[in-house]
Amino acid sequence: MGDKAGTRVFKKSSPNCKVTVYLGKRDFVDHLDQVDAVDGVILVDPEYLKDRKVFVTLTCAFRYGREDLDVLGLSFRKDLYISTFQAFPPIAEERKPNSRLQDRLLKKLGQQAHPFYFTIPQNLPCSVTLQPGPEDTGKACGVDFEIRAFCAKSIEEKIHKRNSVRLVIRKVQYAPEKPGPQPMVETTRSFLMSDRSLHLEASLDKELYYHGEPISVNVHVTNNSTKTVKRVKISVRQYADICLFSTAQYKCPVAQVEADDQVSASSTFCKVYTLTPTLDKNREKRGLALDGKLKHEDTNLASSTIVKDVTNKEVLGILVSYRVKVKLVVSRGGDVSVELPFVLMHPKPLDLPLSPVPELDPPIDTNLIEFETNSISQDDDFVFEDFARLRLKGAVDDKDEDC
Repeated sequence: MGDKAGTRVFKKSSPNCKVTVYLGKRDFVDHLDQVDAVDGVILVDPEYLKDRKVFVTLTCAFRYGREDLDVLGLSFRKDLYISTFQAFPPIAEERKPNSRLQDRLLKKLGQQAHPFYFTIPQNLPCSVTLQPGPEDTGKACGVDFEIRAFCAKSIEEKIHKRNSVRLVIRKVQYAPEKPGPQPMVETTRSFLMSDRSLHLEASLDKELYYHGEPISVNVHVTNNSTKTVKRVKISVRQYADICLFSTAQYKCPVAQVEADDQVSASSTFCKVYTLTPTLDKNREKRGLALDGKLKHEDTNLASSTIVKDVTNKEVLGILVSYRVKVKLVVSRGGDVSVELPFVLMHPKPLDLPLSPVPELDPPIDTNLIEFETNSISQDDDFVFEDFARLRLKGAVDDKDEDC
C-alpha cells in the first residue's frame, strides 16, 4: 500500500488538538467567470464541543502597516471581506451539495466531522505580498486570505489561539489560454533647430511571458535628425496600484540594461535586447509586489492581475501590471521613450483530478510538511499533510501564525 498514489489533503489542528480542519487544496483559482469553491471539513472533539456551535470564517484582509506598529488600539489592517459559516448545528438554508472529497472525508472521519463551504467573490484581489525590508518584523504587508475555525456559543465570543485553527489560503490566477496581440509601439520626435525627426519603434516577441522567461525587446531607430543618440536604456517596470482608501500607483524597476549603442545623424539602428525579470535580483527592494506566499515557502514576482471588468471600481487591494520602457538618450536633445505593456504569469498547471502524489518527491525542509504514516493516513487512498512550524536554529516560535 505504501507505493499507492493517494489524494493529498491538507490538515491543520488547533494547539489544543480539539479542532482540525481538512482542505483539498490551498490555492483557489480565479477563472475570471468564477472562482474555485472553498470546501472543506472540520472535525471537533465531542467532549470539547459540549453545547457550543462550530463556526468557520473566511477573511480577505489588506495589511498596510507592520504588525509591530499595532498599538493603542490602532491596526494597520483593513478587512476587505468576511464570511461566516455555521458548520454545526447546520443551518438548512446554508447547506449545499457536498463535493466528492467532502463525502469521502466525512465517511472516513465519522459523525464528528462537518462540511463547510465558501464562495470567494470575484471582485476580491489575488493574494499579493509586499516585500519587507531587512529591518521589518512580523507579518508582511499585502493581501491575504485566511480560514479560521473554532467552537463558541456565539460568533461574537472572544476566540483564543489555542482552541482555534488558522489556515492561510491563496486566490491565484493563471495565464490565459489565448494571449493578446504582440505589443508594438512607435513614436516620432522633432527637435529644435532640426527640420527632420527621429523615429523610434519598439516591439516584444509576444504579449504573455511566464515567470523566469527571458523577454526579447526589438528596438528600431531611424534617425533623420541632426542629433546623435548616445545611449539606449531598457527596463522592465512593475506597477502596483494600491486600491484602499484611495488609489495610488507605485512603480519599481525589476530588470534593466543600459547599452552604449550610438545612432549618429542620418542613420538607422536595429537591435534585440534581452531581459529576464526575477525576484533573485530584486530581494533588497522593499515594497516590491510578490505573489502571496505560504509561510516558509519562497515565492516570485507578483503575477499580472487580470481584471475581467476594468470599469469595476469595487476591486480593492493590489493590482499588478508590467511594462517594458525603451529610452533613447539624445545628445542635447533630451530623451525619447516608449512603453510596452505585457503580461507576466504562471502557466495553468495540468488538471489532476485526484491530485496524485508522486512516488519520489523532492527533498523538503524538515518539519515543514509532516506525512503521517500510520494506517489512518493511508486508508481510502488519502495522504494527509500536516503544515507544521519550521523549527530552525535560532528561529523564534511564532505562536502558530500562518503555518
